[in-house]
This record gives sequence, structure tokens and C-alpha cells, in this order.
Amino acid sequence: MPIYHKVGNIPHKRHIQFEKPDGGLYYEQLFGTEGFHGHSSLLYHVHRPTQVKEILRSYSVEPEIAIEKNIKSLLLKGFELQPKDDFLESRTDMLVNNDCIIGLAAPKKSLREYFYKNADADEMLFIHKGKGTLRTFMGNIPFEYGDYLVIPRGMIYQIDFETSDNRLLYVESTSPFYTPKRYKNESGQHLEHSPFCERDFKLPEQLETYDEKGDFLIKIKKEGMMHEVVYATHPFDVIGWDGYNFPYGFSIHNFEPITGRVHLPPPIHQTFETAGFVVCSFCPRLYDYHPKSIPAPYNHSNIDSDEVLYYVDGDFMSRNNIEQGHITLHPKGIPHGPAPGAMERSIGQTETLELAVMVDTFRPLKVTKAAMGLDDGQYYKSWVE
Repeated sequence: MPIYHKVGNIPHKRHIQFEKPDGGLYYEQLFGTEGFHGHSSLLYHVHRPTQVKEILRSYSVEPEIAIEKNIKSLLLKGFELQPKDDFLESRTDMLVNNDCIIGLAAPKKSLREYFYKNADADEMLFIHKGKGTLRTFMGNIPFEYGDYLVIPRGMIYQIDFETSDNRLLYVESTSPFYTPKRYKNESGQHLEHSPFCERDFKLPEQLETYDEKGDFLIKIKKEGMMHEVVYATHPFDVIGWDGYNFPYGFSIHNFEPITGRVHLPPPIHQTFETAGFVVCSFCPRLYDYHPKSIPAPYNHSNIDSDEVLYYVDGDFMSRNNIEQGHITLHPKGIPHGPAPGAMERSIGQTETLELAVMVDTFRPLKVTKAAMGLDDGQYYKSWVE
């Protein structure tokens, strides 16, 4: 995150003694990325954050692959994924490569019986349905419909839902999420032409600090395995921190679309970037205003990337028969574009109320068995007139 933030109590200098009011010292922890080079924060714990009491069991959570090398366009009916009580059990991987995992979740209950940490990947959760609070050892972030939650790898968190009908799109990334470089100056500040700015971010607040000893279960995902680790002290024992590496939220409703006289390419919708893919937000906006404009997107070749679209709300003008929660995959190797009739229907239209999230990956995606269970089986033929 390219802005400085702090919560709670911290000493006036780094790496010096920080005394507790009743004697003893707080324990400093560097929470950093890319070794000691990337974004980092310094956390101050009531107890040593290193006290592992036991490792109970380890088991595989690697996705089962149905199609290793895919050329078929797919439509997945995401809302047909059956809800489950548990947050992690509800997470279902759909599309994967070495850079990311794209999946869906429909948890019915809050994550309270254990804590969770992804040791391999930064996570982006998009809240399609639901409301609640992301609780972390760096503070809490309230969320609601349309929020992106960006959670750095190594973050210990729980998630509280105020609702039972919850639908999430998630993306796990082996490289950090950043906002696009072209929207920022050399210091990282968002520029005037950026479709969002620092005011739009939801930063962690309401730091929960627990001075408790006991048995605290943390489920840690690492290298396709889930490890159940018991810690001797409560993971939320941070009394203060500062730095640049922390979870944050951003509402898709705060993305301000860029428009033009003629149709502009998808990078104008870009919201996040990583080393292996980009994330774009398609939001309600005015259509192109050239007198001969064609608002529908032009056909384009998928030469360099696989394109994944997650449909959130509204009438997506370039496709037919698209519903909430649908996912389309347009793989590299074959061009795609508007459905038959969509180009003609778009002419003369002045605005769209569509809402969608797009993930464009730079390497091909593998399709999981779980995804094939949601496939409509016919989408790849939908361009035939």
C-alpha cells in the first residue's frame, strides 16, 4: 500500500526498547514483503509472536485439475455453488496457474473458531453479497456489497459476517497487489487523472489487543497444504504498528470510470496490478459520445492473456443471457467479442449500469473439476449466428 498508516501505540524510534506500563518490554516484529526491500510495517506485541505449542495436522488443499491446457471459452454459473458454514471449506478454486488462484466462496457463518493465515499468497476478496468486518492483528475493516478487501500474505485474520447469504469472489496472488503505476507519481501518490485516490481506501482501525495465554488454533496455508498450528498466546496481541504493509478495503462503487468519444480499451478500467495479472472494475458509466460511436467493445484477439469476467450486477451489454455470479473465461489463442446482435443493440445507447470484475492473466489458466461442475457446456458456441 503506497501510503503510510499507523494504529495504536508505538515508540518514537524503530528497534529501541518499548516498555510496558507494568514492567517488561513489548516485542517488535517486522511484517514485510520481498525480503527487507518491499513494503513493510513494524508491529509491537504483548507476547512473543513466535510461540508455537503444537502442529496438529497437515493436509492437502491443492485444487483438482480437470483441464490442464484449455482452449474452450467457458461460462460458470457461480451462484450454483452450494453454501457451507465454514469460511475455508466454502472457498472453491475455479481457475489456477502459477501466479494466481481464482475462486468462489459462499460462507454462511463467521470465522471465529480458528484464525487463518495465507503464507504463500496475497489475497483479494470481492464482496458480492454480505456485510461484516474483517478482523486482523493490525485492526478491523468493515465491509459491504462491492468492497474489495486486499489482505497481504502472512496476515492473521478472522472474518465476521452480519449476514448468512454471503457470496465472495477471491483471487490469491503469488505477488503483491498494487494500484497501477500509471496512476501514481514517483512517490506513489495517486495523480489527478487516477479513477480513485487515497480518500477512497478503507484503512484498518479499531485495533483489538488481547493479553491472553492458552491454545489458539491458526490454520496456515503453505505450498498447497493446510497446517493446523497451535500458538501459546492470542494472535491479536498487537498494541500498535506503523508502516506501509497492511490490509485495506476499496469499494468498486468508488471507481470513477474514464470515458471517451470512441470506445476505450479495458486498461482504463484497471484497479490493481500484480506481476502475473491485472484486475479491472467495470462500473456504471456514460457511453462513448462520438456521433458514429459503437459502445459495444470491438472483437479482440486473446494473444497474450486469458480473460476472466465475474458479473456482479446490471445488464452487461456485450453478452446475452448473463446473470449475477456468472464467470466467463476467454482463453488465449482464440479471439472473442460481443455476442451476435450486441454490437447493433448498443448503437444509440447512452449509458450502462453494468458492474463486473475482470481478471486478465498473463499465463494460461487451468480449469478445476469444481469449475467444470458449474460449466453450462454451451458457452463456447455462443458466437455462432
